[in-house]
Amino acid sequence: MGDTYDERFAEIKEIVCDILELEEDEVTETSLFKEEHDADSLRAIEILAALEKRFGIVIDQAELARMVHLKGVYEVVSEGAGW
Repeated sequence: MGDTYDERFAEIKEIVCDILELEEDEVTETSLFKEEHDADSLRAIEILAALEKRFGIVIDQAELARMVHLKGVYEVVSEGAGW
């Protein structure tokens, strides 16, 4: 599962960084989008929509509360995708 996790995680990170207009080395697994990267709720919804489209899943907006950093985003996406 190692490579697959790394590949998926890298892809999620790329999407998030693209939307937040951040360099990938600025974002860690647990750096907080809102507090540390000035992301607003509109960006969070953009991230959610981009992930749904990319992975062909549906994410409940209630899950946004968990999607505060990359680790949380990965967990939500992996549950939605059944990884």
